[in-house]
Amino acid sequence: MCETDHLDSSGYSRRDLLGLLGAAGAGLAVAPILTSDPALAAASDLALDPATMPADPVNYEAPTGLAVDSQAKDAALSWIDRESDRIIGLNDRIWEYAEPSLAEWNSSWTEAQFLKANGFTIEWGSGGMPTAFVATFSNGTGKPVIGFSGEYDALPGLSQEKSNPQHSPLVYHHDPYSPTYGFGHGCGHCALGAAAAGAAVATAKAMKARNLDGTIKFFGSTAEEQLVGKSVAVKAGVYRGLDAFVDWHPATGNSTSWGSGNAMYSVAFQFLGTDGHGGSPLSTRSTQDAVTAMAMLTEFLRESDMAHTARMHHAIRETGQAPNVFPTLSSIWYYAREGSPARAKILMDKIVKCAEAAALATGTRMQYRIMGGVWNMLGNKRGAELMYANMTQVGAPTFSEADQRFGKALQRSNGSAETGFSSTISELRPPAPVFMGGGSTDVADISWQVPTISMGTAHQPGGTKNHSWHHTATAASHAGHVSMLAAAKYLAATTVDLLTQPTVIAEMKEEFERRTAKIKWKSMLPNDYELPLYEPPKWFLERTRQSWPPRGVTWPPRRVVSTETAPDLGPSLPPSNLPPLE
Repeated sequence: MCETDHLDSSGYSRRDLLGLLGAAGAGLAVAPILTSDPALAAASDLALDPATMPADPVNYEAPTGLAVDSQAKDAALSWIDRESDRIIGLNDRIWEYAEPSLAEWNSSWTEAQFLKANGFTIEWGSGGMPTAFVATFSNGTGKPVIGFSGEYDALPGLSQEKSNPQHSPLVYHHDPYSPTYGFGHGCGHCALGAAAAGAAVATAKAMKARNLDGTIKFFGSTAEEQLVGKSVAVKAGVYRGLDAFVDWHPATGNSTSWGSGNAMYSVAFQFLGTDGHGGSPLSTRSTQDAVTAMAMLTEFLRESDMAHTARMHHAIRETGQAPNVFPTLSSIWYYAREGSPARAKILMDKIVKCAEAAALATGTRMQYRIMGGVWNMLGNKRGAELMYANMTQVGAPTFSEADQRFGKALQRSNGSAETGFSSTISELRPPAPVFMGGGSTDVADISWQVPTISMGTAHQPGGTKNHSWHHTATAASHAGHVSMLAAAKYLAATTVDLLTQPTVIAEMKEEFERRTAKIKWKSMLPNDYELPLYEPPKWFLERTRQSWPPRGVTWPPRRVVSTETAPDLGPSLPPSNLPPLE
């Protein structure tokens, strides 16, 4: 086999991939080489759905006329303008709380109270997770049912002063040996939740004012950063009964699409060994050596065991705290991303083998636990076209000169081109003809249950990274507020069209049914999955009227404790290591 025919782990040769690019570019029918992996195929326009893939993707033009002017839409957008300070206030309060996944006590309560004050009923504890909730508003017949997504968790180590383009953590933990930074909204979930909540309320106000039939369900989702909240709730049936789902995420541009992403497994590994002292390390089962060995072994997977679509990364969460103290417990946490659940499992199985090898080599005991698992995203072309039409109808966010100076300063501190915040709406284009992998989201599990629309707005300047202090700096800045309010308007305008244009929902559903016809969705979480919970404070349980622990949860959880003994070094040797004289 020549070099150009070499197969990657997907089973496709480089010639196949080049052929896909050429066929798509020439407007030819694409051979269904993806049909061996139905989940990857269903999410790809290249395989099972030629009706969705434009005949000529290079010259594709988004349809016009989908976004309809209406009094209801005007009412929703006007409400956002009038109440912008309240929506901004919700964003900024959640930004200030900066609470970690599964412990967003204040953030979730604040978001839920905003919705309750505007006529929504609240049900807490979705899927057994204390900080997850469903807020509901219904009018008339209650049909159709449109879902919104709200998130509010922050990320470790990304604390940063708002509107400061130079790295300056707002929360700094002094330790002369190991200084750390506090949590920060380096993924913009403060804005994600606030914009979605503002859009949900604006739509509800318009429904009431113009007597529109329908139901709005707002899903307050915990632990998106750990890809837990929605996948657990979907498995529990929390998202059943929806006709459409609208979602957004802070980004570096203003755009929508119907492309896919990677499925992902999240697995935590623990190695258990024995005590030891750096001055006399003999007969120690070193767990620090075990996590180091595992990290090294998994790096060797990159050369010949990972396709172009794969991603793998890890964080050592617990190991030695002093050079002369051998820890009896060390932990390392892995993400394995691939284009479908089946492919993600194959990659994670290889990572598990590396963990087993590391334990064998170091004489430690290894155990692991699946922390999360999400599917690849299933887009919806008709839904993306509707969103794009509304984005262009509403218009791009308008940033001030001061906003752009701030954006360029952020880019300068990052070493990026100084272009500022994007003030245009990117043209709607079909997904790339060859899937190259990418990020993951637990919204993906929802997208296999109901037609899902996703979009992003320029919440940070181009060239800066998501999950960075740069994003934390923008999330509570004036520029971040401008982007967040634009997102609220895009969501509200699109939802009003969904409520008033039954033909569009019917088209979205027909596409969804066609693309999922050969797929049977099954949660990637095992049947014995254990929720990675933290015990809520008493005040939170009292306010939300929840009991602890949730049904089906054993508390306190089983402790992870090493019971290992020192390894056998063999029989003792005489001092000179020579046989005795006869």
